[in-house]
Amino acid sequence: MALASTEKVILGSIAFSIFWVLAIFPSVPFLPVGRTAGSLLGAMLMVIFRVITPDQAYAAIDLPILGLLFGTMVVGVYLEKADMFKHLGKLLSWKSTGAHDLLLRICLISAISSALFTNDTSCVVLTEFVLKIARHHNLPPHPFLLALASSANIGSSATPIGNPQNLVIAVQSKISFGSFLVGILPAMLIGILVNALILLCMYWKVLSIQKDEEDAASEVVAEEDMSSHRFSPATMSHRTSLNSQEWNSRFEPMDIQSPPATVNRDANHNEFHQVLSSAPASARNSTASKETLHDGASQKKHETVPSKEVASVDGLNDVFPAKYSEGKETLASRYKRILWKSRVYLVTIGMLISLLMGLNMSWTAITAALTLGVLDFKDARPCLEKVSYSLLIFFCGMFITVDGFNITEIPSTLWDWMEPHAKVNCASGIAVLAVVILVLSNVASNVPTVLLLGGQVAASAAAISAAEEKKSWLILAWVSTVAGNLSLLGSAANLIVCEQACRTPDLGYTLSFWNHLKFGVPSTIIVTAIGLTLIR
Repeated sequence: MALASTEKVILGSIAFSIFWVLAIFPSVPFLPVGRTAGSLLGAMLMVIFRVITPDQAYAAIDLPILGLLFGTMVVGVYLEKADMFKHLGKLLSWKSTGAHDLLLRICLISAISSALFTNDTSCVVLTEFVLKIARHHNLPPHPFLLALASSANIGSSATPIGNPQNLVIAVQSKISFGSFLVGILPAMLIGILVNALILLCMYWKVLSIQKDEEDAASEVVAEEDMSSHRFSPATMSHRTSLNSQEWNSRFEPMDIQSPPATVNRDANHNEFHQVLSSAPASARNSTASKETLHDGASQKKHETVPSKEVASVDGLNDVFPAKYSEGKETLASRYKRILWKSRVYLVTIGMLISLLMGLNMSWTAITAALTLGVLDFKDARPCLEKVSYSLLIFFCGMFITVDGFNITEIPSTLWDWMEPHAKVNCASGIAVLAVVILVLSNVASNVPTVLLLGGQVAASAAAISAAEEKKSWLILAWVSTVAGNLSLLGSAANLIVCEQACRTPDLGYTLSFWNHLKFGVPSTIIVTAIGLTLIR
């Protein structure tokens, strides 16, 4: 296929190159504007350079993909609000039998949660919990962080809602949710197992280190920390920056044996006398007589049983219900909370069932999101504000930029040269195609790779048969997703885990590029190759 005019080829390549540089390196010194602004800049240059017309630019924006992204993000926000991810975090350490069991459990839970709630969301909410578990067992955190990020990427390949590139593939290929799941699920399950085995082989000695007895006291503190852990808003941002210290400061565990507890007891005692002095005479006399009767006993046991005095204060609830019931969760409010959580879970399950039935994915996700907003019976603005609108804008700019680059016919020309060697009906062709997708996904990122190659690969496979066309889309989904495990910069999930680990207060850990690479290269190659043999 012939290239477009020389002017369009040159200017289109310049616009796409600027988009690519800012998408891969969002903080370059000469233009540190970030990924979102970089995608809009690339789109604007495509229009200004007349590579693409304004009408073509608007038409390039894929609204079904944006609707599906928006819907799944809102559902994720409500699931986080309903403590779904808190329960997933607790499963990581529930009845654990050792470090090796923890690693396998992290792989499994990360994969399942990523398939249902996107890999970015899973990494955001589970990273800090994984760090606390590693500290609790006195183990180096990097094997567990690698397990979290790599399993999130592999697990997200199984469903159209697992990651952004799968959303694009599902919408463009019109493959149903159920067919997508059945086609990739065997490869995902075996891939998770193989990935876990690679981690165990590489870090077996590190994971076999026994915890010192002198750390027994710190174990209790760590366990309390884990039970009080709160998660961040569930977003799907490409580079998440979250203030974990703010969450912990709001939800610190209380220790009743520490000096602050004595202060709180004294404060309650003073408050007791203040309220007593302002009470009606009859109530004051009745309570004063009770206090006189127990004065000797309470004075003797004041140091050993401080809770008696608090209990006597609690006994005034009948006399002063408004004063002492304030801030306490009533049975009715607990019931309403449980009922609301149940509604959230039921709506989410209904969404997944509807997707499996083959209903329109975008409108199913949007309907579920709006249903949750209505059932919450509150202003939905706080939840809607947690949606990563920067990601939606990034996608808009990327759609326009990639469409303009396709108009230059550069991708088509390169594919015409490569197509004879990348047929999906033979093993050698699948190997060549996988290598191309693997390289491009790490050079140009996985979503642009899917947008650039998807149509070309599918058209070539459709000339063979409809079954091969579907297989080509699934191969593209599998390889472009697993390719994110190759290096630290290969996927947004890796960057989220790295950044979250660095920012976690008192638990900060830097996952280096080389630590990730020496695991990522063999894992990516082996898992990709095994998975390709299972995709049908």
